[in-house]
Amino acid sequence: MTQPRLLVELGARSQLALVETYVGVEGASYFANAVTEIVLEEGTIFEHYKRQYESTVAYHIATTAIRGERNATCTTCSISLGGGLVRNDIIAELRGEGGNCTLNGLYLADGHRLVDHHTTIDHIAPNCGSREIYRGVLAGHARGVFNGTIIVRPDAQRSDAKQTNRALLLSNDAQINTNPELEIFANDVKCTHGAAIGQLDDEALFYLRSRGLGGIEARRLLVRAFAADLLERVSIASVRADLEARLERQLSLVWQQV
Repeated sequence: MTQPRLLVELGARSQLALVETYVGVEGASYFANAVTEIVLEEGTIFEHYKRQYESTVAYHIATTAIRGERNATCTTCSISLGGGLVRNDIIAELRGEGGNCTLNGLYLADGHRLVDHHTTIDHIAPNCGSREIYRGVLAGHARGVFNGTIIVRPDAQRSDAKQTNRALLLSNDAQINTNPELEIFANDVKCTHGAAIGQLDDEALFYLRSRGLGGIEARRLLVRAFAADLLERVSIASVRADLEARLERQLSLVWQQV
């Protein structure tokens, strides 16, 4: 069992890009219980990538808490490709006027694994913006959960928030439970949310196969296209390349089970 705690404090008008990685030996059974706390002072710019590559029989429970002051900008991306039972709680508080927060996430699970994401973006101050994009790919008997909450407090006038969650099911036994929530207590806001769940498009598969691609190649191409919107948002080239390579390796294992 490991219980790491990471505390990040950025002073006024500072800038930082942080890559946080959790990895374990495949087949090892253990429990990781992690907490990451991020405090952003006025005018800071913070870019955060959390990569979860744990053993597929391990337990990973994590909380990421973000507090942003005036004009602070935070972008965080949660990448979950491992773990047998995974729970990620992400809580972002926009406490200062003019703050911005972006929460992105990508997860892939197969077998009997469970991946659970709970996110909360709390608009406390006025003139703040938030964006949230999560993409999930589930195969076998895997299960996914996404619960995304956006809160707009009474004093948070002129808030602008948008949340999108999409999941791709690669088998008939895979399941996803998605629950987008808006709690709005102000009247001058722009807030939207949307969720979509589906399987690979048969017509798109037929088109690709008619162009000479094999069945697995066509499926792999469609899954890559599904994940591309999020992959393109990873600004650190080495992180993006590592993510693409690991995603390809894991998809190769998934196709062997289909």
